[in-house]
Order: sequence, then structure tokens, then C-alpha cells
Amino acid sequence: MSDQGGTSPRAVLVLSHAGRPAALVAAEELTRGLVRGGIHVIMPPDELATLDPAVRRLAAPAAPDDLIDGAELVVVLGGDGTILRAAEVVRGSEVPLLGVNLGHVGFLAEAERGDLAEVVHRIAERRYEVEQRMTLDVTVHRDGEPVAATWAVNEATVEKASRERMIEVSVDVDGRPLTAFGCDGVVLATPTGSTAYAFSAGGPVVWPEVEALLLVPISAHALFARPLVVAPTSTLSVEILDRTRHEAVLWCDGRRALTVPRRARVEVTRSALPVRLARLARPPFTDRLVAKFGLPAHGLKGDVPGPRGSAADGGVVPDGPSA
Repeated sequence: MSDQGGTSPRAVLVLSHAGRPAALVAAEELTRGLVRGGIHVIMPPDELATLDPAVRRLAAPAAPDDLIDGAELVVVLGGDGTILRAAEVVRGSEVPLLGVNLGHVGFLAEAERGDLAEVVHRIAERRYEVEQRMTLDVTVHRDGEPVAATWAVNEATVEKASRERMIEVSVDVDGRPLTAFGCDGVVLATPTGSTAYAFSAGGPVVWPEVEALLLVPISAHALFARPLVVAPTSTLSVEILDRTRHEAVLWCDGRRALTVPRRARVEVTRSALPVRLARLARPPFTDRLVAKFGLPAHGLKGDVPGPRGSAADGGVVPDGPSA
């Protein structure tokens, strides 16, 4: 149950994938529902300007320099990419995100488009819980000195910058050398990110309750280049070796990029700043995997709920990975 309370007017920030007509329609429906429930709706000025004028009058522009000022919750309309953009907005605050999936798999989302009325109802009654997910602090070092710092929810990926050439890297765990190899890149991920890029690179799926860091090589040329799962207190390091013929690039959540020159080292540790996700229900993570990836679990012992489940009956279950 949300612990938001008090007598001050309640406010919800709505963020959407402004380029999608479906997101525009959903934003208008959500705004009408929240306002009917007595909740003040705020939106970034550029997104608010895209709404129908009649709906636009029901909401207010958020402060450009502090979008979440006064908001108890951020509702995100879009796919995982839109939710990761919203994570930048709430970074360092205690404001949770509630994602409504308008994309494809949508692992970070809590609800689907057809659940929008239920989402409004739950928010109005404060019937949602908040769970914390670990994030990463990412630092680039050169000649022993930190030269850049960023962060990630899903993963930090050190990749080759030139398509036709691999990078040569060495991997350390807790300051101790482990191995070296040539590769297309290395994914350094959280459990939340284990179903994203790390999964595509052959890494394991890690249940969200497990606190750990993952290291997954991408197309490595080595006998020992298996995915690693280490303690959440560990430090993972990837150094670009001098024999690499060009620079590498560091991507965080596919959104923030930094150039990593030769002899530079990327260090990843658990961040003290988690991301908070609002949950309408807590179905088993196994059921979420089956639903999101369309796994053939139906008819097996312990059959999971059918594909038409909703937030109201124990968890949102889409029609497979393209829902």
C-alpha cells in the first residue's frame, strides 16, 4: 500500500512516448480519469501541448527544471525505453514510477493499455505498493583518476565503436585480475537488466529479489568468457587494453553514451540510489517471464494464469512478447 498521505492536493506526473498516437490517446484518457478522481495532473509542457485542448485545460505544465515537484507518483505511458527515460527524471528522489506498457515486451511496466481504468482506480485509492530496484554507479578511470561518472538501471555496456573491429579488454573483480579477451563488448547489469541486453547476449535471468551484479561478454574470443554473477558489494571493472586499435564506447541503458579511450577502465558498483517502481500486484516472477516471453508453460503442472489476466486479478499478463 502506498504510504503517501496528508491533506495537501495530490499530484501525478504523466510522461508518455510523445511520438506515438497510442500514447497521446492514453495520456488523454488517463488525465480525464485522474482528474475525475480528484488528482491534479502535471505533464512536461511539450507533451501537454500535444493533447486535445479540452483535455489540456484539465492538466498543468510541470516545472521544466523540476518535473516531479509536488508529485507523489509518475505514470509512464510507453515501453521500457520510456520508463528508462522517466528513471532519469526521478533519479535521487523517492517518487516511484508506474509503467503502462504501450511497447513490446515491457518488462519494467506494471500494466497494459487495457488496464488503464484499473490503474486510475488504484492510484485514486492509493492501492499500490512500492518496490526498490538496485541501480549502478558507473565510473570511467584514466591513469588512475576518475574522468567521467554516470549511472544505469538496467546495464552499462562497454562496446566496440567501430563495427569492423573488436575490442581487447581485461576483466577485474574486486580489484583482482580475472581474464582478458577480444570481444564485441561486455554487459555489466543489474538483476532488473538481466532480461534486457544481458539476456540477448546470453546472460542468465536473475529474479528481482536477488541482489547481484552481472557481467556478460558479447561475442568473446576466449575459452573462459562465461557470464558471471557476483555479490552486490563487488566492483566489476573492464579495461580497454592498449592493443585495441580504436576507442570503445560506454552506453548506459542505451541512453547515455561516453567515449572510452584505450587504457581507460570502466568500474561498476551498486548505487546508493535505487529506482522505485509502483506495483499494483505481486504475481510470481515466473508468471511474468512466461507472459512476457510467451513461454510454452500452459498445460504443464502448475499452469500459470491465462493471457488475459489483469492488474485486478493478480497481475498484468499480455498476449506474449509483442503485446
